[in-house]
Amino acid sequence: MAKVTFTILFGFGLALLACSKDKDGTPAPALPTLNIDPLSVEEGNGLSPVYVTLRLSGPSADTVIAFLESEDGTAKGGEDFEAVNFKPVVFPPGDLREDYRVNILGDEEFEGDEEFVIRIADVVGAKIGTGAATITLLEDDINTDLFIPSEGYSSPISYPGMELIWQDEFEGGEVNPAFWTFEIGTGNNGWGNNESQYYRKENTYLTEGNLVIEARRESFGGRAYTSSRMVTKDKFDFKYGRVDIRAALPYGQGIWPALWMLGANFSSVGWPACGEIDIMELIGHQPSTVHGTVHWSNAGQHAQYGGSTTLNSGRFYDEFHVFSIEWDEQRIRWLLDGQAYHDISITDAELSEFRNNFFFIFNVAVGGNWPGYPDATTVFPQRMIVDYIRVFQEN
Repeated sequence: MAKVTFTILFGFGLALLACSKDKDGTPAPALPTLNIDPLSVEEGNGLSPVYVTLRLSGPSADTVIAFLESEDGTAKGGEDFEAVNFKPVVFPPGDLREDYRVNILGDEEFEGDEEFVIRIADVVGAKIGTGAATITLLEDDINTDLFIPSEGYSSPISYPGMELIWQDEFEGGEVNPAFWTFEIGTGNNGWGNNESQYYRKENTYLTEGNLVIEARRESFGGRAYTSSRMVTKDKFDFKYGRVDIRAALPYGQGIWPALWMLGANFSSVGWPACGEIDIMELIGHQPSTVHGTVHWSNAGQHAQYGGSTTLNSGRFYDEFHVFSIEWDEQRIRWLLDGQAYHDISITDAELSEFRNNFFFIFNVAVGGNWPGYPDATTVFPQRMIVDYIRVFQEN
């Protein structure tokens, strides 16, 4: 099918509709409906063409002419794309589809995803149905500007009646291999949650005394996103005490950072029989709310109990916060910046999972059953920044 985008006189198009009846006086056939499809494309670097599709609901015996114009959004004509000003698209008789070329003006500067609109300004020989299409330019440049908050809450280095038994301050040039192992790949069924990312070691690094886990939009291993997942399994686990983790969290639709724990017997009994303690989870479209949850096996069935807390203002991205649990043989209590917001008694026999040793997991998932999946509003890369983790137990 040829792409016809030449200049034509508007008056000629109007002449096509001069007669609304056939020669024998019978009514002319009903006009088809013209629709335009939305489109998402990578921005690219330099000039690159994309094709916006226009569709007729049915064939027409006459020529149909659509006139298109562009409308700026976060993407600007002349800067991010070549503006469109009342350009005709011609459907020969019987044609149902035409593609109109729009030139994208890509660059190597990180600007986040941007949008503009291509609109059907007028049409001859058809009715307008879906008359506007949003064109999303997906950011494909890496954000080299790493934001590390300079403000935020810090927890004490000691507590009365307790001793510091394990810590990682994330100093030095690489993640400590004596503490952490990286789990690689897509896991079983997207790590059990239909997650979209491929986990890689390369998405984690240390800088200025902080751990950075970076979720990126990049194709790898058959997935459209990459991130990291690191665990202390078989290297450090413990039972009972206080955990403090100082971190700043990523945000955005489909982003799912977590600081959590699994029972050290996970490999032998599986989940949920091993138990799970989620010290902190955030779903990115709610960037001011964090959740604390436990999961366990109740008579062979998955059970869970959770609570949440929300900032009075701002996001967990803006500054550091300390996510804590206090855990003993009686209960688990969740704290944000030293203030309790949720707890559970674990004395019931069905909660025996929480009277065993647990290990840590840090990860940033992309997509999944709970947070949903990234959309045009999701900016990449997204980063979880961890200043420290400290574990205290009673003397």
